[in-house]
Amino acid sequence: MRKLTYFIACSIDGFIGDPSGDGSAMLAFVDEEYLAFLKSEYPETLPTHGRRAFGLEDLENKGFDTIIQGRGSYDLALKEGITSPYAHLREYVASRTLTESPDPSVEIIGDDLVAKVRELKAEDGDLGIYLCGGSQIAGELIDEIDELVVKTYPIVYGTGMPMFGSDFAVSEFTLGEVRTFGNGAVVRTYSRKR
Repeated sequence: MRKLTYFIACSIDGFIGDPSGDGSAMLAFVDEEYLAFLKSEYPETLPTHGRRAFGLEDLENKGFDTIIQGRGSYDLALKEGITSPYAHLREYVASRTLTESPDPSVEIIGDDLVAKVRELKAEDGDLGIYLCGGSQIAGELIDEIDELVVKTYPIVYGTGMPMFGSDFAVSEFTLGEVRTFGNGAVVRTYSRKR
């Protein structure tokens, strides 16, 4: 069974972006040390155009071969004219409003996201599924998430888009590895307690 991993950046107070979902304030923490960590541990989480810019396009995927992102996350790439932001992965976009994909390598999941994720998790393969942003889809998929990789940056938003846009329910995870960086960022890995 393949794992669904919610690999997400957030502020100290648990927001993945400001009230509109903009998390660009966190980009200031992607320094040399932090980029080296991403390159060695999670190279596939860098968008294809970012990999090219850093000369990392030849890096092999280490943990994921598939990505699921929400419409809001996908729109950030579309605004830049990029229709396949993670061309090095099999790409899915969860959207009830985007009915036709602007790129043949990006599949739209219009309904029954949970069923599609269960189908992807049941596939054979050593690599997992990267859930990339989207408070609402993270909330919808909370029971399917097997692992959390929470990249916490030393900033406070005060208010904004939460990590999970869902109704109240307690879901328990077990803390695994914790990495700290000179810039104040902390990366914590959690596994779902089943």
